[in-house]
Amino acid sequence: MKCPRCDGNKIEVIATSPVGNVWEVYECMDCFYSWRSTETPHIHDKFKLKKEQIDTLQVIPPIPPLDK
Repeated sequence: MKCPRCDGNKIEVIATSPVGNVWEVYECMDCFYSWRSTETPHIHDKFKLKKEQIDTLQVIPPIPPLDK
């Protein structure tokens, strides 16, 4: 299986349907794109990423803990 966004092949299952093995959610470990097995991933060419682009993406700052 390849990532529909970056064509990476480091794909992990991150969730499964709670009843009946109906779907799985996959995540690409290269670009962190995720999709469900029941979807037909359709990414236009303008949204495709190359390895060089992924390496230079900005890092999203972590969300601080919420006060309780």
